[in-house]
Parts: sequence; structure tokens; C-alpha cells
Amino acid sequence: MSMTITEKILSAHAGKASVRPGELVQVQVDLALANDITAPLAIKVFHELGATSVFDREKVALVPDHFVPNKDIPSAQQAKIMEEFAYQYDIKHYFKVGEAGIEHVILPEKGLVVPGDLVIGADSHTCTYGAMGAFSAGVGSTDLGAIMATGKTWLKVPEAIKVVYEGKLRPWTSGKDLILFTIGRLGVQGARYKTLEFTGSAIADLHMDDRFTMANMAVEAGAKNGIFAPDDQLRAYVEGRTDREGIYLKSDLDAQYGEVVQIDVGEIEPQVACPHSPDNVLPVSSVDPVPLDQVFIGSCTNGRMEDLRVSAGILKGRKAARKTRLIVIPGSPAIYKAAMKEGIFEILLDAGAVIGPPSCGPCLGGHLGILAKGEKALSTTNRNFIGRMGHSESEVYLASPAVAAASAVLGRIGSPEEL
Repeated sequence: MSMTITEKILSAHAGKASVRPGELVQVQVDLALANDITAPLAIKVFHELGATSVFDREKVALVPDHFVPNKDIPSAQQAKIMEEFAYQYDIKHYFKVGEAGIEHVILPEKGLVVPGDLVIGADSHTCTYGAMGAFSAGVGSTDLGAIMATGKTWLKVPEAIKVVYEGKLRPWTSGKDLILFTIGRLGVQGARYKTLEFTGSAIADLHMDDRFTMANMAVEAGAKNGIFAPDDQLRAYVEGRTDREGIYLKSDLDAQYGEVVQIDVGEIEPQVACPHSPDNVLPVSSVDPVPLDQVFIGSCTNGRMEDLRVSAGILKGRKAARKTRLIVIPGSPAIYKAAMKEGIFEILLDAGAVIGPPSCGPCLGGHLGILAKGEKALSTTNRNFIGRMGHSESEVYLASPAVAAASAVLGRIGSPEEL
């Protein structure tokens, strides 16, 4: 029976020969993860179930990344609950400050995910690992608590939307622009509880960091997961990070899709999602020259090495506008170190940027760059809902690192081509 790549992963983890969209299946989980916000409730549920051990101490990952280093007493208490649990149950993949970065950046980086895995996390952007040919999805903390105890969960098999990207990318157009354009076309509910399967000739040369960005934002179209078929570029990325082989699956040629979306990437210029929704998307040339109080480059969406390189390439020899704060936060200690070695930090500092510790930073309006009333920010993050990055009367625009860096220099929303 023909299946999509997502259906193949789910059927294998359910111990079934095949599955079909809409079917409820119980699956074995390869990796369960939580962060400093979601772990404490999951731990409470774990104890309420009467569990005396986690299902596998090497298949649970706990990452303090949202409010770290601890910003106040409540966040310190949250982190302490997670730390005590990690030590009590000898969790192998617990990452303290200094080792920790953004969960969705460091887990692939450290080889904890391989193609064919089934990953469930108490964070909506767990769908990031679809860039590695894995099924990954977010759940609530209650579900995660049960998973930590049993190693299993129930899932409904999602129907798939096949998104076919053809053509040649324009200069300055990146994976962030492709996914923003796609979300703009589908809408924030357009892929609700469906798979977004990213395919097409334009995908082949797309950098892994771009693929992580696209899979990460699948949930912004309502998708249960986003996924790429693993290829040689992924093999090169995985090599040396883990001893696990992974399973390199692809969809059958006659696999069934609920919808097929064709996109010519040559027609896509850099995109901007305007307030207050990720699907309120316009080409940067059509966006008003909005004055900016803050530009943020980072997050699980765009805090990777290639993002910093692109940003530094634009900022080199230039200065952020006087009235615009420029905040840059690398996604992991490894990226932080690599950026130092490459001289990227020197370029950023000379441009007037402040560089934060590897963490989620201001993405969720919690720490290291909260917006005040009336302020406007351009951010490389994934959401721009009302109050997302601070005051309910602030505004957030979403864009790529290239647009963010150029806009920091211009002091308003603008294109790298203007420089």
C-alpha cells in the first residue's frame, strides 16, 4: 500500500504494515523533550501517574532555554524543578546553562535526532526536526508527562499537503521567505492537523539551516508536522554527530495527498509578515518603511550559523541606526563559539549589536529584549501575535536575517538591495 514519508514513519512506530489519514495509532517515541516552561507541569503529571522511572533515560531531553539565565525568582523555581528531576532520574540529555542553547537547535546539533525518528516535545516548534526526515510534533505538557513515563503516545495520522518548490531562488531569498510565502498562501489554519511535505527541485540545494527554518514554521500554518525527504545533504549533516544510522525514507510515487501546492521560487522576493499574524505576508518591496525600535536576529527559527553569516555579511562596515536596538542571540554554545572564531561577533559588535547568551531571548516576550508600549520590532522569529514579544500595544514584523540586518542599518523595514 502506497504511503507518504510521514505515514511510513508512523506505521513503523505503531508496529503496523500501513496507516491511513485519520487513523488513530499508538506509537513508540524515540525522543521526548521539554523546556523550562513546559517541563514542570509534565513532571507533575509524571508523578501523579505514580511513575517511578522514565521510560528510557537516554530518550528524554530537558533543555532550559526560555528564561535562562534565570530572569527572576519564578523562572529560577521552574528551572530548579527540571534540574532536580533530571538528577533524580539520571536523565542523560539534560543541558544546563553553559551547555544549553535553544532546544530545537542543540538537539540536531548534538546528534539526538536521525532520519526516521519519531520525536514528541512539549513545545509547538518541535516540528523543526522534520528537516531531518523525522516525524516530530508538539504536544501539551500533560501528554509529555505520560510519554516520559511510558514512552508511548496516541496520534491521529495526518493527511498530507505536498508543497512543490520549483525554479531558482532570487538573491537574498531564503528558506524563511519560502515558508513565509507558503504560510501567506495557505493561511494560519490552512494546514490544520496536516503534514506539510516540502518537495521540488528548489529544495535540493537548500541549506540545512534553511530546512530547519521551514520545518520549524510548519506549525504556523496549523500543521501537525513539516517534513523533508532525507538526502545526501542531510547525510553530510548527520555524519560525525551520532553513531545511529537512521532510516532514509521517501514518499511513494503514488502516495495520496489531500492537496498539492505548486510554488515558483523565482517569483518570491524577501517576505515580511506584518502584525499581527504569520500569514499577513507581503513582499518586502510592498511593505511601508516602518521605523523600527528593535531588530532581533535569533530564535529556533533563525539563530543558526548560516543566519549569523548572512547577517554579518550585510552588517560588515555598517552601523545599526541610532534609534534601533539590534539584538543577536546565537542558538547554541557551538554556534556562539564558531561565530567568535569566524570574526562574526566583532562585525556585529562594531555594528552596534548586543549579543546575548544562547537562549530563546525575546521571542516569546519573556527575556532579553521585551518590547514597550507602542514599540515596533522586526524579528527573525516565528510568531507575531498581539503581545508576543512584550506589550500588547507593540508590533512585531517577521522576516529573514538578511532583511533584519538591512533593516537594522536603515532604521526601518527595508531590503538588503537598498544597501
